[in-house]
Amino acid sequence: MKRDIEKDIRDVKNSAGFEPKMKRTAVLGRLMPYLMEHKLLFVLCILLTIGGNLLGLAGPYFSGFAIDAIELGEGKVDLSGVWKYALAMAAVYIASAVLSYLLSRLMIVISRRVVNTMRRDVFNKLTELPVGYFDTHQTGDILSRISYDIDTINTSLSHDLVQIFASSVTVVGSLFMMITISPLMVLIFAFTVPLSVFMTKKITGFTRPLFRKRSAKLGELNGFVEEMISGQKTLRAYGQEDNTISKLDAQNNETVEAYYRAEYYGSLTGPSVNLVNNLSLSLVSFFGAILFLHGSVSIGSISTFVLYSRQFSGPINEVANIIGELQSAFSAAERVFRLLDESPEPEDKENAVELNGAEGHVVLDKVRFGYTEDKEIIHGLSLDIPKGSLVAIVGPTGAGKTTIVNLLMRFYDVNSGEIRLDEHPIRELTRKSLRLNYSMVLQDTWLFNGTVYENIAYGSETAEKEDIERVCRTCGIHDYIMTLPEGYDTVLDEDGSNISKGQKQLMTIARAMLLSSSLLILDEATSNVDTRTEMQIQRAMRKLMSDKTCFVIAHRLSTIQNADMILVLRDGDVVERGTHDSLMDSDTFYRQLYEAQFA
Repeated sequence: MKRDIEKDIRDVKNSAGFEPKMKRTAVLGRLMPYLMEHKLLFVLCILLTIGGNLLGLAGPYFSGFAIDAIELGEGKVDLSGVWKYALAMAAVYIASAVLSYLLSRLMIVISRRVVNTMRRDVFNKLTELPVGYFDTHQTGDILSRISYDIDTINTSLSHDLVQIFASSVTVVGSLFMMITISPLMVLIFAFTVPLSVFMTKKITGFTRPLFRKRSAKLGELNGFVEEMISGQKTLRAYGQEDNTISKLDAQNNETVEAYYRAEYYGSLTGPSVNLVNNLSLSLVSFFGAILFLHGSVSIGSISTFVLYSRQFSGPINEVANIIGELQSAFSAAERVFRLLDESPEPEDKENAVELNGAEGHVVLDKVRFGYTEDKEIIHGLSLDIPKGSLVAIVGPTGAGKTTIVNLLMRFYDVNSGEIRLDEHPIRELTRKSLRLNYSMVLQDTWLFNGTVYENIAYGSETAEKEDIERVCRTCGIHDYIMTLPEGYDTVLDEDGSNISKGQKQLMTIARAMLLSSSLLILDEATSNVDTRTEMQIQRAMRKLMSDKTCFVIAHRLSTIQNADMILVLRDGDVVERGTHDSLMDSDTFYRQLYEAQFA
């Protein structure tokens, strides 16, 4: 068994993305501030725990008196005494049950509020993270942290935490009562309790990495499923159903195996501790009989001591049984806190300038950039783009076209060199004001679950219906929208799945047109529309973007023939620049690209 566990631990450490574990005390320390936000309710929980368990501890006390009311030697029974103590037992147990019920309800309220706060903190953190974080982490894994992991913490807070509090009070109270009855018999637990603690610590030391692996594997599985669901059309078009099912089976088997090992080894704690506790009960019965023969204790006292020993060892056994759940909760909390500890997008400089109403003069001065330190993509790029220019950026895949857009928007910062907007170094500007001066339309459209009107007006707080209809007419989508059941009030499904990709792209272009920004970025924005619609959009853009700067990234070179400047990128360098006609006059790389498309 130990070899198997150590193999699993090595697998976890050797797996991609392994991070050193956080200490349990560190995880608990991170959870406590969330609980302390509701300190009054938390204090009330502690009082209910103490009260409920003290009442529960009074039951065996009255039980001993009821048994001693029986005169064994003469066979007489003090029925009134037995009845009195039995009623007292029933009363304290009922009162204890009521307090325990109130405690459980109160802990559910606290855990719900804690989880609500934690989920809000995680989502707020996601809005602060740089774009690079989402480029390097699976969407499914992020969703797993904000849903499954936080739900796991919720379960632990609402149930396991209550159990630990109650068990602590019960163990201390039972120990105190047992000492008052027979200090000699209490010495039995000086052997069994350390043995239980040792076994629990040993097993949990083995199993915690397995629970961390379980959470990680679930995140990977969610990421894989999310990718496959979003790519259903491509998957079916290429006939990859069987291949995908095989991959899912392999991923699922790994996840199930991780679950099995974590649960299997984690479940050993409870039976092992229960064995030790039953051993202690046997020793109590044996030594209690010896003490009774010597007249040191009565039958009632032995009975009471046995009940208290069960109350003493029972919580230890219960805590041991929930150790697996606690390990799962610690692993889930660790993943959540690691996300919360991710470095946010760097703050703006202390004296950063708010830029409003930019004119659109963009300069790149000896810009160098790479997504990783060992691979530079942009090599000393210098450009001077006058305001109002229509600039087309073309080149083969991987040339650095989209990277330039990321740098202009400060989704990433340059490694060296400088980018200026209206003579302002963009690092001296606030990110928000810089980005608000751009409108951006990407190849991957994004629409949310809402009306057509809400989706198009997404970036503008002051847009009127007339403004929205105007840009939609310009884009040529107004007539289509009017054919929808509710026109502009038609509710789109999630991600606009109830309309075509071309119509989705036109809506995102209309959204960009609606903004009063002075710069526009189109990153393959017309890739999902037909040629006729694309020409219509180009004419509309030229009209709406007069005296404004427009960056167009396009693979379809027929759409950029009227650009004021065409930049041809190759391996991160501008190898050619000029108009369409000037670049076609000689044997240029641009001409090769153009002719390759129309050959």
